[in-house]
Amino acid sequence: MRIQIINGPNLNLLGVREPTIYGKRTWEDYLKELRARFPKVRIDYFQSNTEGEIIDKIHEVGFDRDGIVLNAGAYTHTSIAILDALKSVSTPTVEVHISNVYQREEFRHHSIISPGCVGFIGGFGLDSYRLAIEALLANASQARTE
Repeated sequence: MRIQIINGPNLNLLGVREPTIYGKRTWEDYLKELRARFPKVRIDYFQSNTEGEIIDKIHEVGFDRDGIVLNAGAYTHTSIAILDALKSVSTPTVEVHISNVYQREEFRHHSIISPGCVGFIGGFGLDSYRLAIEALLANASQARTE
């Protein structure tokens, strides 16, 4: 299995950015934990603060990975282009958020990208990524038995 994690804007600042919302763990530390937890899964990682680079990465991996875990950050609420990219590829994508967006500002309550995703996980801190990977693995396992 190969899973691509894509993080959007400002997620490069995990560990220092608003720790009351996003926690104090750095992404690098958490990624090591994820890779140790799923040793049989190749977990690739990409982060960009630029919408076009996120779209390019979706295009690049969207036909040869077993799953994408996408935290589009603020682009979740604004990017029709990312939605179109997700709908253009065949790799199943799980939308992830560290915080519970429904407990935050009203503008965060609507996701433009959700229609291009097979599922949504949010509000479990960095463990939202683990839950997304487990969902992708379960989905792949179920598809093989059908």
